[in-house]
Amino acid sequence: MNRNEDLFSRAQQSIPGGVNSPVRAFGSVGGTPRFFSRGAGPRVWDVEDRSYLDYVGSWGPLIVGHAHPEVVRAVQDAAARGLSFGAPTEAEVELAEELLRLLPSLEMVRLVSSGTEATMSAIRLARGHTGRDALIKFEGCYHGHSDSLLVKAGSGMLTFGNPSSSGVPADLARHTLVLDYNDPQQLRDAFARHGEQIACVIIEPVAGNMNLIRPTPEFLQTLRELCTQYGSVLIFDEVMTGFRVGLASAQGLFGITPDLSTFGKVIGGGMPLGAFGGRREIMQKIAPLGPVYQAGTLSGNPLSVAAGLAQLKLIQAPGFYDRLTAATQRLCAGLTTAAQENRVAFCAQSVGGMFGIYFRDRIPGNYAAVMECDKTAFNRFFHAMLEDGHYLAPSAFEAGFVSAAHTEADIDATIAAARKIFAQR
Repeated sequence: MNRNEDLFSRAQQSIPGGVNSPVRAFGSVGGTPRFFSRGAGPRVWDVEDRSYLDYVGSWGPLIVGHAHPEVVRAVQDAAARGLSFGAPTEAEVELAEELLRLLPSLEMVRLVSSGTEATMSAIRLARGHTGRDALIKFEGCYHGHSDSLLVKAGSGMLTFGNPSSSGVPADLARHTLVLDYNDPQQLRDAFARHGEQIACVIIEPVAGNMNLIRPTPEFLQTLRELCTQYGSVLIFDEVMTGFRVGLASAQGLFGITPDLSTFGKVIGGGMPLGAFGGRREIMQKIAPLGPVYQAGTLSGNPLSVAAGLAQLKLIQAPGFYDRLTAATQRLCAGLTTAAQENRVAFCAQSVGGMFGIYFRDRIPGNYAAVMECDKTAFNRFFHAMLEDGHYLAPSAFEAGFVSAAHTEADIDATIAAARKIFAQR
């Protein structure tokens, strides 16, 4: 038994499934998860000191790579001054001001400790603002594990949903309507039937939790128009896409202004941090200004804020996103060519520093199309790439991430490994 296997066996005795977040258990791909001991730039090392080129990046936050010296130094300096105060700090104000400066849709923002907390709070705020209960989400989009969001579609096309997790009350799930991503007509039908009940629509403006799915322009524009027409709050869940797909995030990339937005991952620089914000008239409904309650002991934690400020500074370097986007496109193009050369059913696409790979002939546009991908082929590819020193997301249904630390040589090495594996299929 190697050290990864030993640690996984030990972990399963004290931690449910041996992990503290389900996808880490390798349940989708099989085998033993890697226990990492350190990271630097584009690489991670496991407890057996094996090195991997990392295309997970802590599921997106590490856009400048692992252990960037400026981010680490900022956290060390903050830690030396105190780990937590439970009181306001100047750095919190600086981070809030920076987010408002970078994103015009944000007129006020509140810091929290996670993406789940941000989306949960944004939905509560939207309900409090509108006085309505119903919300719309889209099949395959993940917005954290709060009860209202762990819901699958109902038995009819436009009926409210059913719990998709044990422990979620059916009475709560019935306020959530689950629709198909990229289907503007279904949106129109839903609002025509339920519009006066709908408090908000929450969407990943680039889906990243059913692999990567781009929105069509008509879909997003229809969504914005319907929310405006019916007085519903449009929430962009940019926990994953925020500052990942561009400096103006997905909302800037697609030219759509949401009423509320949620953030996490990149804004924390690898530390636990989330945020939600938007129109002033809505945000002023949050306590202590308004009747919608939200609080958190560690909200605005000084270490997280320090890491976030340092990383937000780094990503504003001239040409940062041009280089990141080009590197990610290089990876997708190279993998696609390698598959085509070996007649493997495969395609790939990217948005900014996010990418998706699919073992099928056409790029999918919704959850049902993603489910048509060859999961067995992906699992074989994943393990072969892992053995060759390339760490991809351990699921066929998760997006991948390139960092600014990945060089052309790194990308080319990954493409070469894939070409070899495709040839051996």
